[in-house]
Amino acid sequence: MSKPTLDDLLKLPVPERLELAMALWDSIAEPQLQDQLPLTEAQAAELDRRLAEHDRDPSRGIPYQEVLRRLRDK
Repeated sequence: MSKPTLDDLLKLPVPERLELAMALWDSIAEPQLQDQLPLTEAQAAELDRRLAEHDRDPSRGIPYQEVLRRLRDK
């Protein structure tokens, strides 16, 4: 069986593409690869801002599973 092309992958249903995208991201977001994914100053500042906002009011957060469910339900 041959490897699927990008065009093949883009023809997958949205939930399958989302699952694939998440699997790809998980494969590069591992701790041992973090030095290969440097943040820009703007990205670091945005993460700091979001963390501070969460620290001020954690009740505004949405669990990851809920976000994923909402995305899949669209």
